[in-house]
Amino acid sequence: MITARAAATFEPVGRSVAAARTFVRDTLQGWGFPDIIDDAVVLTSELVTNAVVHAGTAAEVLCTRAEGGVCVEVADRYPDRELPLQSPAGRLGGVDREGGRGLLLCAALASRWGVEYTSTRKKVWFRLDLPDRPAGTRSAGPALPAEALPLADPRVRVAVIQIDRTGCITFWNDDAHELFGFTADQITGKPLTDLAAWPHTPGTSTGIAEALRLSRWEGSYGIRGADGRVIPVYASHLRVRDAEGAPSTVCLLVRDEERAVLQSPQRAPAADAATAERGTATDPFEVFIGSPAPDDLDGLLQRTVERARDMLDGDSAYLLLATDDETELEVRASTGLPSARQRFARVPVEAGTGRYGSARMPAVHDDLSAVPGAVPLLANTGMRSVVTVPLKVEGRLTGSLGVAAESPRRYGNEEALRLQFAADRIALAVESARLGELERLRRGSLSFLVEASDLLAGTLDRDQTLALMAQMTVPTLATWCAVYTIADQSSDPELSYVLHEDEDRIDGLKNLLSKVPPPDPVNSPGARVWSAPSEAAHSAALRSSLRSLGLADASGHIPGPGTSLATAAAVGGETVVLPLVARNRVIGMLTLGKPSDDHFRQEILELAEDLSRRAALALDNARLYSERTAISQSLQRSLLPPELPHVPGVEVEVIYRAAGEGNEVGGDFYDLFPIRDGAYGFAIGDVCGTGPEAAAVTGLARHALRLLAREGFGGPAVLERLNAAILDEGARSRFLTLLYGELWPQHDGSAVLKVVCAGHPLPLRLRQDGSVEAAAEPQPLLGVMEDLELYEQTVTLDPGDVLLCVTDGVTERREGTRMLGDDGLADVLTTCTGLTAGAVAARVLRAVERFAAEPASDDMAILAMRVPERQPPRQDD
Repeated sequence: MITARAAATFEPVGRSVAAARTFVRDTLQGWGFPDIIDDAVVLTSELVTNAVVHAGTAAEVLCTRAEGGVCVEVADRYPDRELPLQSPAGRLGGVDREGGRGLLLCAALASRWGVEYTSTRKKVWFRLDLPDRPAGTRSAGPALPAEALPLADPRVRVAVIQIDRTGCITFWNDDAHELFGFTADQITGKPLTDLAAWPHTPGTSTGIAEALRLSRWEGSYGIRGADGRVIPVYASHLRVRDAEGAPSTVCLLVRDEERAVLQSPQRAPAADAATAERGTATDPFEVFIGSPAPDDLDGLLQRTVERARDMLDGDSAYLLLATDDETELEVRASTGLPSARQRFARVPVEAGTGRYGSARMPAVHDDLSAVPGAVPLLANTGMRSVVTVPLKVEGRLTGSLGVAAESPRRYGNEEALRLQFAADRIALAVESARLGELERLRRGSLSFLVEASDLLAGTLDRDQTLALMAQMTVPTLATWCAVYTIADQSSDPELSYVLHEDEDRIDGLKNLLSKVPPPDPVNSPGARVWSAPSEAAHSAALRSSLRSLGLADASGHIPGPGTSLATAAAVGGETVVLPLVARNRVIGMLTLGKPSDDHFRQEILELAEDLSRRAALALDNARLYSERTAISQSLQRSLLPPELPHVPGVEVEVIYRAAGEGNEVGGDFYDLFPIRDGAYGFAIGDVCGTGPEAAAVTGLARHALRLLAREGFGGPAVLERLNAAILDEGARSRFLTLLYGELWPQHDGSAVLKVVCAGHPLPLRLRQDGSVEAAAEPQPLLGVMEDLELYEQTVTLDPGDVLLCVTDGVTERREGTRMLGDDGLADVLTTCTGLTAGAVAARVLRAVERFAAEPASDDMAILAMRVPERQPPRQDD
């Protein structure tokens, strides 16, 4: 007959093997079977390894206690496994085989063992019989030398006190008189609470009165003696009843340093036993949680729920931790429940439908089927009865511990007091571990946010900002991420970027989200749950399953292709939406999701909220930069000639380079335009400075030149009027060097030019014989003096001649102390004899770029005009 059972499920990860070993060890220690622990742990370790490592499935471990022994079952859900042959044990496996050693060990160590198969699972079980013990022996310690024995007074006194059902003292022996100074007459009839200095946790009601109602209790407290001093004692309480059924409690007390007289041997590892033998006091926390205590929060919480379940012989247990404001509880550990579905789930604390109303005080539910929703965590789990107690530190709610059973009416007030007593002992340790974890998370969060801020500040490109937002959240904060953007207040949210930690899931996720209406752009801080993706995924997966089975609807139509089951699992967990708010406007939403049955931790949501604020500002800055860059480039393009006209009999080539990021036009400019029939105007100039200010003067100069030239003014008059217009700009004016000319192609194949060079680098003329000479004389630049007297010079380009005009970005190209200069430019032009205008301009540009390794820091314009050589007339045959 089975007298106790304990079960746990372990996920298919490597650390589950160690967790399973701990589970079996703790279970058997709690049942008082230390003799078979080592064999059970070895067998469990091998069988769980086969399940979670080799088979890759979750392992279900069930321990059952029966008369004379313990049975342990390990089940997995990997049915595609060959059946073991009924052969001698030696053929089950070998030391050199990767698998099969678990069955070999079962055959060697277990009293009985077996393998059971079903269509969906495989179970390996083994039984270990308890060894025979000598009659009368419960536990024994080794023989010790006298100096290693605990210290005690020559006369060890054991106070025997009996307490009635009201808590008053009815019996007080002579040793109690000697220990505490009160005679039996002085103390009989008084409540024990008047003497006891109970070390209960502040803010809880559990004390000596509650402990006296427990069936058994053992531990330390203080008794206030006749002289007023508090004497530390170690006590053992036993609840009894007389022949008439009246309950009372018998208390045995000794001085605390003599606790070995009463203290029950602890089922603890050898190190703890040795500590007890040396007389060191045992911490009540260690008594409950075991030693050594886990040094991480998750391990401590898991050990707590397992010990609580075993202590009350329950089917499941769980522990929830409160948020900082104590308004919600977050599931952090459970056993006997579908932990993968419940981990990090949150429930409100206040009373109401679907809320956790029994969080702030101990509570017992005899039958949950009569009060559905009383404990939301246990909905649809098959649990009927539950006892819950709060974890409090200095009166503040820090968590809740619960133990549940599948049968109704399993628990009462006595179990609640026992569980509350345990909760009081572990509350401080849990809170300390939680604060340590929060500190580590906050440090990591600060580093994460600093790095995120640096990355977001490093770009002003909108698409790159969207990609960074998603890449920083996946997989650090979420399994998948989607970013919605809103162009303006009248526009609907648009799906702009989708990312999943598994790249194969991105297309399916994007297809799914494109069919789901986007979340509402609500300007409210914090994350809100969005259920639409999960619902759509499950619905689409169902349609796909029906289609794969060939099922049609009533009209005979087979549902169209939907999202695969893999995509549904990828987005089937919790999905939250965080608004992207910048400058008091919602510019988008950051959507984070988890896979099926998974939840976000509160700390992760808070970190995501901080990230969303930074990302929103970066995205809005990128948007503003893109808009302003587009406007700037559009205005700058308007300053360039739309296209160069075709000049009969003259080759023309222009190369233009503006300095500065994002600039299409700077302080250098060029133009070539028809003036009247047969005449063309051309110009190349350089405004002092670069950037938008210089570009403004560029626009003024280019448009003024065209207007004045087409009004019939000659070159000097055009430049004099332009000079006056520049001076009229006042403080916004800029110096301007300008080469302006008029071009007349001639019938004989030559071209006549009239040029004015106002402070600009002189134009160079390349003749057919390779000689290079200046084609004009220098005159004053524009924008300095009001009265200018300019003149024009006439130049005739013969067939094969080239006129090269450049800005000072070419001639002043530097590397260190060297400068290209007018002479260097002339040397380059000398090598261009016979080349077309385009080839001449390209060779000059190449020479400028190769002159220095650093990129050019000044605007640059090159205008080359060439009169082609006349072809000899064709001779008719």
